[in-house]
Amino acid sequence: MTDLVAKTAIDRRLAGILTPVIEGMGYELVRVRLMGGKIKTLQLMAERPDGGIEVDDCAEISTAVSAVLDVEDPVEDAYTLEVSSPGIDRPLTRLKDFETWEGYEAKLETTELIDGRRRFKGLLAGLEDGEVLIEITGADGQPVTIGLEFDWLSDAKLVLTEELIREMLKARKDAGIIDDKDFDEIETDEGSVPQED
Repeated sequence: MTDLVAKTAIDRRLAGILTPVIEGMGYELVRVRLMGGKIKTLQLMAERPDGGIEVDDCAEISTAVSAVLDVEDPVEDAYTLEVSSPGIDRPLTRLKDFETWEGYEAKLETTELIDGRRRFKGLLAGLEDGEVLIEITGADGQPVTIGLEFDWLSDAKLVLTEELIREMLKARKDAGIIDDKDFDEIETDEGSVPQED
């Protein structure tokens, strides 16, 4: 099975060490990546089971994860730990993500060619029998819903759209995280969208 949470062997090892810690704190691991560079970066994305995460939560996870990594020492070289939210145009790494974000635009990539292509962009249409459903534009220009096996996916993420930004801001407002005074109007090509300071 494809694991979009942790792709490489070291990422899977890190996920195995860190998932119990993160879940024990009441969060879920969305993605782990050890990225190269002069100094490596260990990037963790986490969120609450009901979605969302705040800066204080990330700091708390960082402290707990650092302690475990100091003991386990799975990464040989020096690295920087980065704990963050999945963001608005988040990666879709778990089967449940495709149901949660049904109706939103996404980009999916497959490991193998499917009908002559690897990249698919369209509206998520939920799940059916373990397949991720996505509505794409067919050869005739009409919308068509296709199913892709979750195991076929090599990458998947939401597309940053005005609708998605509005929904995320509304959810944060409804949760009491931000209030009306935190909104400013920004001009876009298609009108205005409320945005956080």
